[in-house]
This record gives sequence, structure tokens and C-alpha cells, in this order.
Amino acid sequence: MTEIHEPHHTENVQDHLQQVQHLLEKQALVETVAHQQEMPRAERHELVEKLLHKRHLTELRKKLADLHSADIAYILEALPIDQRLLVWDLVKADRDGEILIEVSDAVRESLIATMSGAELLEATEQLDTDEIADLAPDLPNAVMHEVFKSLSVEEREQLRSAMSYPEDAVGALMDFDMVTIREDVTLEVVSRYLRRFEELPDHTDQLFIVDRNDHFKGVLPLNRLLVNEPELEVASLMIAETIKLNPDDKADQAAQAFERYDLVSAPVVDENGKLVGRVTVNAVMDYIRAESESDVLNLAGLREEEDIFASVWKSAKNRWLWLALNLCTAFFASRVIGLFEGTIEKFVALAALMPIVAGIAGNSANQTSTIIIRSLALGQITPANARRMINKELAIGAMNGLVWGGVAGMFAYLLYQNVMIGLIMTSAMLLNLLLGALAGLLIPLSMQRMGRDPAIGSSVLLTAITDSGGFFIFLGLATIFLMN
Repeated sequence: MTEIHEPHHTENVQDHLQQVQHLLEKQALVETVAHQQEMPRAERHELVEKLLHKRHLTELRKKLADLHSADIAYILEALPIDQRLLVWDLVKADRDGEILIEVSDAVRESLIATMSGAELLEATEQLDTDEIADLAPDLPNAVMHEVFKSLSVEEREQLRSAMSYPEDAVGALMDFDMVTIREDVTLEVVSRYLRRFEELPDHTDQLFIVDRNDHFKGVLPLNRLLVNEPELEVASLMIAETIKLNPDDKADQAAQAFERYDLVSAPVVDENGKLVGRVTVNAVMDYIRAESESDVLNLAGLREEEDIFASVWKSAKNRWLWLALNLCTAFFASRVIGLFEGTIEKFVALAALMPIVAGIAGNSANQTSTIIIRSLALGQITPANARRMINKELAIGAMNGLVWGGVAGMFAYLLYQNVMIGLIMTSAMLLNLLLGALAGLLIPLSMQRMGRDPAIGSSVLLTAITDSGGFFIFLGLATIFLMN
């Protein structure tokens, strides 16, 4: 079980970060002064050792020892590479595994790159099998081979099981650290059994009841164990009908169940009815946070999570794919404008007005897309209600087009004293808002149908459609009604 390090004080994590940064700055200043001294190299090195290691680094090491592993992970993510590696070297070796689990994938990669095989093996020995499975994709094959050799037969099977499931499956979230009991024993027997543990697994709010073949029978909430008479049997108090998860279920479904029923833990039962693990609320929260961060990145068209202090080259490559697509769509939009050069030359006011048509529709399309992506994530859109959802969003687009298109048309008329330009502005806004609503609906729905994340690149694609479509509609209408 992962050891919990309680912080010795109540400052928030930003305060801890500032204190660590201040100590690092003092350390860097002392080192700079020491290297500027005019003395032989050996004496200068000795001065560095005295001033640097015996003072600020010792203070920094003590500060880190007081922090929770999650706080250290946050600090490492917020430090430039050189300072990050210095802090990483000061962390006690027996906490490396805990911290590697807590840091982001991108930062974990930079830390693992500095560790030897022996250090990585020692770090994994601190972790449960489900945590090793989370770390496994980032570990060298040789290290994973040694990890398997170091585990017991039962732990190897657990690790293979955890690694066999995709990241978005319940099996990837479950852990194996749980308490099981039989239904034909008394509460007194259960209490004596629990007192044999040094501590219960984290987030133990209920005990899982199984038969001799590990078939799941039900749960016994701890509050029932505590408030009932010791001579009562477990069978008389257990809850047989309870929320059960299957390891192949989608993690999104588990997250919804935890939120809907306020669960702390839930059993994971295979197709044969055997209890294979449990899912706890902390694993679900971590999954939700990771998915939220992934959605934010996908909306912006970023390929993967990015270390904010990664090299310029690596960060630039991470952003190339959708920038390239955006460049292509921008060229396409410019060619749409080029088709109507004659109209723009004759009515210069059109050049000032057409960005309004594209911008408002782009904003509206992103609103629609956000609603749809959220509804898909919550499982609220089904084949039975999809058509009604589409009709509603199109109706909203039409209403907004009439209202705000009318406002824009009125301003256009007041600016240029031309009724036709005002009417064209209103019509173009209406049509482009309808186009944006349709795109905001169809892009996420199409992505999901293809088995892709609905959020991937949505904002980039929506901007391309509403820009090109808006220019074409506005300038096309102007050409038809103003050039004749």
C-alpha cells in the first residue's frame, strides 16, 4: 500500500512552490558567487561544497521531506528542467515511485530518463500492482522484465490483468487492495479479522463478501459492522443488490455511476461472477481530471500533453499537425475571398463587415460543440433523442441569427446608409449561424461514430468552416444583390 506523507503545515501548494523556488534561487546565487572567487579550482570547489550543500540544499531537502508526494509532483511540473532534476535528486529514494505516479506523463518521461535501471526497479518496489501497471508504458522493457521477476505469482497475474485493459476501461482503474469476508461468519469474527491489519486499504467504506471460489455475493458497509450486535451474521446485514462494475466497462460509465450514486468504492466482477478488484473514488477522480485535461488539449488541436519546460523543438512539433491544417484552411478561406475581389473592390465596406459574420458564427459553433461534447461524455445523447437535439440546436441558431443578425444589419445600415448592405448582413449572419450550429453538431457526432475523441480538433475545424462559409455566404449574397 502506498505510504501517505502528511504535510506538517497548512500552506497551499502554491506557497510550497514559492518556498522551493526561493531556496533554489538562493542556492544558484551562492554557487555563482563561489565560482567568481579568484582562487585555485580545488579551493573553489571546496567553498561550493560548504556554502551550497551544507546550507541551502540541506534546507531544501528538509522542506521536501515535509511535503506530500502529490505536492512534490506539482512542484516538479512547475520547475525548469535543470531545477526539476536538482529537486528530484534531493527527494528520498523511498518516495520515487509515489511521485512518478503523481506527475504528468510528460514530466515523468524527463525524470525516468535520468534514472538507472536499478533506481527504477527500486521505485516500482514501493508500488502496488495496479500502480506499476500505470507506470509500465514509460519503463524500459528490461526494467519491466526485472519487475515481473521480483513479484510473487499472484502479483504477476494481477499486473498482467491490469496491463491487459485499455486506458478507458474499468479494468485499468481497478486495484486489488481490498478486504474480503464470508457471509456465514459473525460480526465479531469480522472485527477480529480486521484488527489483524496494521491499516485498512485506502477508501475502505465497505467489505466485499465472496464465497470460497471468490464469487461475489454482496457488500457489508462498515457502518453496519460498527453499529450492530457482534453475534449477528454477515448474511443478515449484507447488501446483495449493489452497484457492480465489469472490467471491460467503459471508465466513463464508472465515473458517471460514482457521481450519480455518491460511491466511495465499487466491486469489479468478471463475466463469471468472480470478484477481481475494486474501483475507488480517488482513481475515478484522477481519470476525470486526466480526461478533462485531454479534452482541453484536443480542443486546441494539441497532439499530446506537453511539459511546459520541454525543449522548443519538442513543443513545436507537438503543435504542428493542427497548425498545418489551420494553414490549409486559412489558404482556402483566402481563395474564397479571392473569388469575390471584384465585389470587394466596388463595395469596400464588405471587407470591414465580413469578419463579423465569420467571428459570431465561430463563437456560436463552439458553444454548440461544447454542449454536444459534454452530452456525449455524460451519455445523454442516444439514437432516440439525437434528431430532437439537432432540431433544437438548429432552432437556436436560427433564433440567434435573426436576433443578432438583425442587430448587425441595423448597425451596418447606420454606418453605410445602405439598406441592401444591412439586409445582406442580416441574411449572412442567419445562414452562417445555421451552418455553425450544424457543424458544431456533426463534427463531434461524426468523431464519436468513428471511434475518435469528439473533442479532437473541434475548434480548429469549426473555425475553418465558419470562416470559409461565412465569407462565401456574405460575399456571395453581396455579389448577387449589389452587383446587379
